[in-house]
Amino acid sequence: MNNAIFSIEKPDNEPVKSYIPGSKDRRELIAVMEQLSSEPMEIPCMIGGKEVFTGNTEKVVMPHNHRHVIGIAHKAGEKEVKMAVEAALKAHREWESLSWVERLSISMKAAELISKKYRALVNASTMLGQSKNVYQSEIDAVCESADFLRFNAYYMSSIYNNQPSSEPGIINRIEYRPLEGFVFAITPFNFTSIAANLNMAPALMGNTLIWKPSSTSLLSNYILMKIFREAGVPDGVINFIPGSGADIGNLVIPDHHLAGIHFTGSNASFNKIWKTVAGNIEHYKSYPRIVGETGGKDFVMVHASADPREVATALVRGAFELQGQKCSAASRAYIPESLWKEVHDHMGEMISDIKIGPPDNFENFMNAVIDGRAFNRICGYIEKAKQSPDASVIFGGKCDNSTGYFIDPTVILTTNPRFITMEEEIFGPVLTIFVYKDKDFEETLHLVDTTSPYGLTGSVFAGDRNVMSHACRVLKYAAGNFYYNDKPTGAVVGQQPFGGSRQSGTNDKAGSHLNLFRWVSPRTIKENLIPPTDYKYPFMRPDLCH
Repeated sequence: MNNAIFSIEKPDNEPVKSYIPGSKDRRELIAVMEQLSSEPMEIPCMIGGKEVFTGNTEKVVMPHNHRHVIGIAHKAGEKEVKMAVEAALKAHREWESLSWVERLSISMKAAELISKKYRALVNASTMLGQSKNVYQSEIDAVCESADFLRFNAYYMSSIYNNQPSSEPGIINRIEYRPLEGFVFAITPFNFTSIAANLNMAPALMGNTLIWKPSSTSLLSNYILMKIFREAGVPDGVINFIPGSGADIGNLVIPDHHLAGIHFTGSNASFNKIWKTVAGNIEHYKSYPRIVGETGGKDFVMVHASADPREVATALVRGAFELQGQKCSAASRAYIPESLWKEVHDHMGEMISDIKIGPPDNFENFMNAVIDGRAFNRICGYIEKAKQSPDASVIFGGKCDNSTGYFIDPTVILTTNPRFITMEEEIFGPVLTIFVYKDKDFEETLHLVDTTSPYGLTGSVFAGDRNVMSHACRVLKYAAGNFYYNDKPTGAVVGQQPFGGSRQSGTNDKAGSHLNLFRWVSPRTIKENLIPPTDYKYPFMRPDLCH
């Protein structure tokens, strides 16, 4: 038995590769993309370490070329869901008993596999299946996935080292038990790294999981699952079951052994999940932990002391990278009248230069939105702006789904600060701007705070330090991640732990020790080295009563 006390150093963030023309990395990536595009990959369920082919299949297509099938996924039914629950419960005892150093080692190996051996494969599957350009895929699918796996291992060691004090004759300690039961991970399409983290963070702490992946990210998610297996995740620890979210959720969530839910997705879905848990609360063995990151209506608040070109750059990047399909995307902006013309002109110059198309053309800044349903919803908002007397489309507004689900970067100018596109999450490449009179800065701050039910990300642009500090105080609860003179996107693991409150979720800060604490149920253990042999306390002694 190895009795060494193991410690792990805080890791560095995974370096981002550039994929410049002619580079080896670029050539390798293109070759893997061509290979993945050539023949559809069969994607089974993965239950108890076994591939399960149900025969009930759905096509996985490229969003930028929706006639091109790149995968055939087998959907789980009631039988497979029950099998997954049984497999997770069966694996729990052995997995939670495994040394935390071994679990840490598996997480670290998965990070190495993603960032080295399978870097091109993880990138290519994300680019093709989720329509991401190479930079957006690189910072997400590779770098952030590896960062989550490495930093969580480091944070786990710091949690386990957090122990209570003892006094003479007594030894106190805390045991960080995993939750009793299984965790249900429900992952989104837009970030491959979130799919990795929603599973591996609870697993690292000794939990076993049922994983319901998004139907629009199945290619990259299945590849992740295979990497976890190669890294050493034992049979049944993570059970991969594609299928209908409603059908799977209706079976999994009411289960007596549900111990937790790790969710990223829409506000409406999360609210439904919470209500379902509440309706079954007396049926559970323990109160389930509910951890969720939902929507956002993220703002950029601009002061007259800001630099107009810096503002324009942040708006274009923040609103249109990944086609605005980030819960942190810049979606509403408040610009002072004195800066509007310059900001407008700079934005127009940049937007006119943006190229849109498939991710295998590396010159494209924007690609397709994820599917037909998203396309129709986003275009519906643009049409409302075109028809409203309170708004006008000043840039973009074109939608074309003939080949892929392409929407131009669109900027709406509104005279109504509570216009629908200022209030509701769109999750697409649509930015709405309200121009305010410079003297109304304070009033506009309070408008920013009260317009949206969300509280995820936001930024303030100003050259005046006092203005930034004041805005930060006024907007204390408007954003869980707040930025000075920067776009409201791009949180980095280990640097800006991510999450918001209000209707944006439970703010359990993915990428930090705070999230990992949610996946343990601590037990305090006290040992009395010399137990007393008399029930009487000193105050009861008669010889001391005089």
